[in-house]
Amino acid sequence: MIFITAKFQVKAEDADRWPEITADFTRACRDEPGCLWFDWSRSVDDPNEYVLVEAFADGEAGGAHVQSDHFKQAQQTLPPHLVRTPRIVNFEVDQDGWSLLGEMAVPGSD
Repeated sequence: MIFITAKFQVKAEDADRWPEITADFTRACRDEPGCLWFDWSRSVDDPNEYVLVEAFADGEAGGAHVQSDHFKQAQQTLPPHLVRTPRIVNFEVDQDGWSLLGEMAVPGSD
């Protein structure tokens, strides 16, 4: 799978509205056939920073994602709400979902 984590530094005046600003884009990404997950989180240290964790089934699905109409639209509509270009980590992982964090196993939860 293709695993991506990106940090978005959002303008202070838009930070509380970021989930609303990105709602259509988020929904469209989650509806893509190859999208495994597309989840936003807000930093506990910086209320203006959002972290996006997303995964796609393979390179083909990732390629379709960045070529989609909603991605192209987001390239135009999201940057005006940002302080700087988002930072990203993107890599291919030889698995197809989340693994268990064995070092913090919760007995009987699996």
